[in-house]
Parts: sequence; structure tokens; C-alpha cells
Amino acid sequence: MNHTRFVRGPGAALVGAALLVSGCTSGDGSDGTRSGATASEAGAPAPHLRPLPAGVPDELRPYYDQKLHWRGCGPAGFECATLRVPLDYAHPQHGKRDAEVRLAVTRSKPRGGDQPHLQVNPGGPGGSAIEYVQESAGLSYPEEVRKRYSLVGMDPRGVGRSEPVTCLTDKQMDAYTRVDQTPDDAAETRELADAYKKFGKGCAQRSGKLIGHVSTTEAARDMDVLRSALGDKKLDYVGASYGTYLGATYAGLFPGRSGRLVLDGAMDPSLSSRRVNREQTAGFETAFKAFAEDCVRHSGCPLGRDSAGKAAERMSAFFARVDKKPLKTGDSGRTLTEAQATMGVIRAMYDKGSWPMLREALSAARKGDGSQLLALSDDYYERGPDGTYSNTMYANAAVNCLDLPPAFSGPEAVRKATDSFEKASPVFGRGFAWAALNCGDWPHKPTGSPHRIAAKGADPILVVGTTRDPATPYRWARGLAGQLETARLLTYDGDGHTGYQRGSTCVDRAVNTYLLSGTPPKNGTTCH
Repeated sequence: MNHTRFVRGPGAALVGAALLVSGCTSGDGSDGTRSGATASEAGAPAPHLRPLPAGVPDELRPYYDQKLHWRGCGPAGFECATLRVPLDYAHPQHGKRDAEVRLAVTRSKPRGGDQPHLQVNPGGPGGSAIEYVQESAGLSYPEEVRKRYSLVGMDPRGVGRSEPVTCLTDKQMDAYTRVDQTPDDAAETRELADAYKKFGKGCAQRSGKLIGHVSTTEAARDMDVLRSALGDKKLDYVGASYGTYLGATYAGLFPGRSGRLVLDGAMDPSLSSRRVNREQTAGFETAFKAFAEDCVRHSGCPLGRDSAGKAAERMSAFFARVDKKPLKTGDSGRTLTEAQATMGVIRAMYDKGSWPMLREALSAARKGDGSQLLALSDDYYERGPDGTYSNTMYANAAVNCLDLPPAFSGPEAVRKATDSFEKASPVFGRGFAWAALNCGDWPHKPTGSPHRIAAKGADPILVVGTTRDPATPYRWARGLAGQLETARLLTYDGDGHTGYQRGSTCVDRAVNTYLLSGTPPKNGTTCH
């Protein structure tokens, strides 16, 4: 369970109690994927994802040929439809309700019959593409992009409005977010392991057989069914964060149908779950150092003004104090635990614009008021003011635990790896290591493994990486761009998660030009 999370608009947000956002292929090879041992951990190069045959199998033709029935929905200017896809692509049973999944789709109303579509995904896994299109992209994308394309958002299977995975009651989720993720003794270790087990068991009980069919590969195949139903010859797409993994998987499976693909805040599919978690740990340390260096330049910095190094020490000391004595919040008796304080700080690492908010929250916490950090933590977990949670956390775990073998099988394996995580991040390392245990006792076996994606024959693909991105470290963008045969790497030398629409005119111009004309920037271009 790591912290890669989706972008809700021009700003970023996070997901789950240390969620694991890596993804891989699923299956036994019958759907174009490979399963097996974690090659990248053993030192051998990860195998390549195999493309699917160019033709559509007869048993899938009814899905590809379906007609979408659009109706007005949401804000003015948008319409919605439902797409039917097989639950299991290896055994499609068209027309059998319990063997199919209904996927919710929205689009901005086309301005003409021949207007192409631009599918978008904000990441997660677990982010609602419908909310993203209707509340953000459909309004904030440049006018020229919105004129050229009808923007399309489909909640992936198990997410949002597409037969969402559920795992816990809201009260159970409240308790889950408070569980200590830096256990100090055997009792706290058992409590954490039991919490993960209860979470997974709840997903299996409440979500049924869907829990075994929410992989990234299956979601990518759903995107191709949608492409066909929309009448598009090729898929044009913008994916952020985990959405880059989804888009890259599509390109790997369907290189001949891949059009203009923007992969912003890229993930590297060749990495094992443990490496993803450890490298993301380092990414958040980089982001925290940038925050600390900014903080000490402000009068009243709650972490002191002498040095960023001292700020890190004080941050760790603060977490230790809250571990011993949670802070009052004034919210119906809720207190702020160490786990929630940590999530609040992590939430602010996604977006440089959140740094002033974090300074205020830490200042209040020094005075014994944990309400502002709790609010940041609640935003991370998508807890509403009424105490209800979205399904983002549940979908995130369900997809990640299916896509990759677990980082750790049990507490002893975590203990052995803790030093390497703390080396990556003295501030967050120990908590990130224990957070990576969440898939260790998952009720469904993983169906994917690390792999490389070449997408040979695809049109040019634009990969965007931010140098101090906490959730998807810049090296992942370089890794993905190095695998994709037609990739162009665009670097944003800056802070925060993802690069498009984050304040860089240079990045926005390059992405918009590519979407409008199909011409990508020169490989290796750097923006500031």
C-alpha cells in the first residue's frame, strides 16, 4: 500500500493508509500477460508484456460492437452512458449478468459527429475519472483541447460508479486509519497485521468474485472496448500517476490502436512491489526536504529555522510524541494519532501549494491542536464531513494486491527490510516499510508480475516526469520512457506530483501541442 495517488484537478491528493500504487499485468498469458516470479528482485530483467492479436475475437465482438445510449448527467454540457464488459476476458459470457461488469462513462457533449474522443484517467488506482472529467478536466483543460476533443472519463471496474469494491463500514474505516503503522512491540505488530487481514477479508466478503477481476490489464482491455464503442480508430489518452501505468499497459497490449498518449507522473512497470515502495519512500523524503528547505526560510516555521536537516529531526520527534499521546482535535471526540499525523504530512507533499497549509497545521499541533492535520489526513482518505468514505481506498488496495506479488509476506520480512527503508527516508521510512505489508495476507492471489512495456509500433508517446515528484519519483519516468520504443521524455524541473497544468507554461505548451497536432517535444526536453 503505497502513496501514489491520483490527481483530482490542478491539485493533487492521496489515497489510503500507505497505499501501494504499483501495477502489473494479470493472468497466465492467455490475455497477453505474463505471471511468475519477481524477476527484477532476482536481478534478471523483467519480461516484456506481449501485445494482443490485432483482430477482435469473435466471442468479444458483441462487446466491441455495442451501442452506447447517452443521457444528460452531472453539470450542464456532460452526458453519461453504461458500457458492458466481460468480468473475465478469458471466459466471456455475453448477456449473462453475473459474468459481466457495468462500467460508468461520461463525456463532454461532442461538438460535431466526427469529433474525436480523449479518454482521461486521474490515477489511484481508485480515482474516479467521471468526477475528474466533470469537475476538473472538462472545465480546466485548455479551450483549444476541449474544442478538438470530447473529453471522456470511465470509472475503471471496481471504482467509483463502476460496481465499486467495498471492504469496511465507515466506523471500521475510522478505526483502520488510526492503527499504528510503526509498531513498537509484539502487540502493536499483531494489531497492524490483523488490521490488514480484516481489511482484505472485508473486501472479499463484500465484493465477491469482482475482487479477482480488477487488474490493470483488465481495465486496459475495457478501455479498448470503450474506444470501439465510441467509434474511435485509435485511443487518445491523458493519464496521471497510476493512470500512466494504465495507459502504458494499453499501449503494450494494443500498440496499433494507440494514438496520442500522455503519461504524466509516470510509473515503471518493471519494478517489484518492494522496490516501488522503497523508491517511493525516497521520493517522499525528497519532497519533504524541499518542504523543509522552504519552511526554514519563513518566520515561525514550526520545524525551526536553523536547517532543513534539523527540521527532519524535529518532524520525526513530533511523530514520536504523537505516538505516545494523540492530540485533541475538537471533532466529536476524535484524536489525532501518529498514523493520521503522518498521513496529513504526506498529503501536503503532493502539492507545493499545500505547504503553507502544512506549516499552519504543524504550528497548531505544536500547541496541542491536531484538527488541521486531521483534516489533511481525512482528505487523504477521502473521508467526508459526515464521516463517510469514498471507495478509493478499497479499490486502490484491490487493484494493487492483484497486480503484483506482495512486498512482504509477514512481519519478520518487514523487520529485515526496515533499515533499507529508513535509509531511503529517515522521516517516513519505518512507516512505509510496515505499510507495504498490506497485501501480505490478501484473500486473492496476485495475477501479475513486474514486466517491461515496449509498445513496438505505437505512435509517439509523451512521458512526463517531475524531478521532485514524491509519489512517482522521476527515475520512474526515465525508466518507462526507456522501455517504450516510441517514447519522448519531457522533464519538469519542479516540485509536486505530475507536471501538466501545474503552473509550468513550458510543460503545458508541449503537452497541448502534442494533443492538438500529434507532434511531441524533442526527447529530453526540460521545463522549469
